[in-house]
Amino acid sequence: MEYLEQTFLGNSLLDWVITLAVIVGSVVVAKLAYWFFGKIVRALTKRTKTKLDDIIVDMIEEPVVVALMLSGVWYGINRLALPAAVESWIGKVAEVLLVLCVGWLVVRLFDAVIKEYVVPLTEKTETDLDDQLLPILSKGVKFIVWGMTLVIALNHAGLDVGALLAGLGIGGLALAMAAKDTVSNFFGGFTIFTDRPFTLGDRIQTAGFDGTVTEIGIRSTRLQTLAGRTVTIPNSKITDTPVENISSEPSRKVTLNLGLTYDTSPENMTQAQEILREIVSKHSGSEEKILIAFNGFGDFALNILLIYYISKGADILATQNEINLEILERFNAQALEFAFPTQMLYTKSV
Repeated sequence: MEYLEQTFLGNSLLDWVITLAVIVGSVVVAKLAYWFFGKIVRALTKRTKTKLDDIIVDMIEEPVVVALMLSGVWYGINRLALPAAVESWIGKVAEVLLVLCVGWLVVRLFDAVIKEYVVPLTEKTETDLDDQLLPILSKGVKFIVWGMTLVIALNHAGLDVGALLAGLGIGGLALAMAAKDTVSNFFGGFTIFTDRPFTLGDRIQTAGFDGTVTEIGIRSTRLQTLAGRTVTIPNSKITDTPVENISSEPSRKVTLNLGLTYDTSPENMTQAQEILREIVSKHSGSEEKILIAFNGFGDFALNILLIYYISKGADILATQNEINLEILERFNAQALEFAFPTQMLYTKSV
């Protein structure tokens, strides 16, 4: 066994063998721990009524196994007689890796709780606000966790975290100034979700566009115009611009101006108004409120004003088409002539 006492890089060969055995043993222990979590612990947690323990076991097994393996490797190397600088460097690397494992564990647990408990709750609500904001909040929390983990890891690595944070603060301020439009659009989207001036499928008029809302995002809203084109409008512009929600109207008001020729008798004028009232009142797509009046003497016609309302949900164009066709048919049948621009010229003979 004398050869085991031989020195190599400041340590006996026996020390190197023991260190290698410790490292291999730590890997084996990590493998056994992974098997233990997967077979024994999971079998026990499945017997309980709550899912929380299943989630915890499922999420911690991999980080714990990695931490066990790192601890074994660090212990094996640390028992060797190494230069002070090397020992310091190895210790810092081990601490950084363990801190990262803890951060990894926290993020995995947070992700699992969100998916198992929070997401099902948001799917049951009627509003789209939580569905849109949850991914952003989830990413924000994970960003904060990883940020804190990185700061702690850098601190253990011996870096000047204070100076680093000061630099990040200045960089963050510059980034915030550059991203002010994005932040404005984000809060605009939040305002749209909370105030709900419109929802998906509504036809609106805003920022000079008229179309149907096809998507409401955190940064922008998309409309499909009447021409079939897609328009993307920043949310900040929508919140700063009047929005007319056409779909929210209780009914569609239709104003119709008709002109009859000047040779129409008072009786025929009364008959024309009765025909108009009858046509509109019996149509299934119109409401009961009807306004009809002989409202003026035009330059070339006797004017009749007809105002009626199309019920919400009725086909607006089809209703107008059917009513207008029946007016034309009934007026022609009763010899009620529509006027058109005419001009009479009188000549005087000398």
